[in-house]
Amino acid sequence: MPGAMSRKCRMPASRPTRPAIARGSAGPMETTSIARPSRATTGIALMTVAMLAIPAVDGLAKFLSANYSPLFISWARYVVASLIVLPFAMARHGARVLPPERRGAHALRTVFLVIAMTLYFLAVARIPLATAASAYFVGPIIAVVLSAAVLKEQLTARKILSLGLGFAGALVILRPGGAIEPGLLLAFGAGLAFAFYMIATRRAAQDSDPVQTLVFQCTVGALLLTPQAIASWSTPVPADLVFFVGLGVISAASHILSITAFRLADASTLAPLVYLELVGAAAIGYLAFREVPGPATLIGAVLIMAAGLILIQRRSRGPA
Repeated sequence: MPGAMSRKCRMPASRPTRPAIARGSAGPMETTSIARPSRATTGIALMTVAMLAIPAVDGLAKFLSANYSPLFISWARYVVASLIVLPFAMARHGARVLPPERRGAHALRTVFLVIAMTLYFLAVARIPLATAASAYFVGPIIAVVLSAAVLKEQLTARKILSLGLGFAGALVILRPGGAIEPGLLLAFGAGLAFAFYMIATRRAAQDSDPVQTLVFQCTVGALLLTPQAIASWSTPVPADLVFFVGLGVISAASHILSITAFRLADASTLAPLVYLELVGAAAIGYLAFREVPGPATLIGAVLIMAAGLILIQRRSRGPA
């Protein structure tokens, strides 16, 4: 999964203009041409597919973790994704496939993303997908606090309410007082790292081309993960190669789809769709691993979703 919003390299993109849809009907006897889907509708469709595809990556990682280290799986995912996005970037930018500006800041955000994804893969190897995804989604809520502390953004009443709901959701999932599952702590740690990634993205990627940014984080991420891949190396058997390739293919495809979606529709329109990841995680968890989310996971997920939607509503209407 991990996420705009994605432990999985969600890229910022410029806000598109929205052209009017031409409709041709000059008189009552003329046949009206079939209306094509609007740019926004196409963007919503692409974003929906991307968000439902991301949990498939998590499901493949969970399946492979039975025989391979999550550290090795993380590296393989980045390597395959790099091999896919590099030709895509070269077709758009030629030899200039990396962002020319703020490379130090891009490196920092990539480090945070690598940590988030690695912790998340470690988590899904131990706990149900839906539980891990619910815990991970505290990341954007934590980013609110970090934005106030690091970026000096105003902490409004709506943001404070969102923080309260998100904290309550995290407590419901964690159920403190009893034995805490280590996988849950890993998932929350992944969400925390993703929050730092979001803050770093605000500073590093706002003026960068999203495709160049994606190439940077995939290629540099693969390099950063190489030592841990060597330390935990297990040569994949031929039957598993298709699953490793699937990790990178689905991940890269979801990134490209989301980049395209943000070029076609407003961010405020697409942002609520990120919570489809929770739906996808629950569906794949049940269909592939017979995981049924417990009441605590469901209640906590609803609280965290409500917290995130409050923030999305605030962005679409302006500061509260």
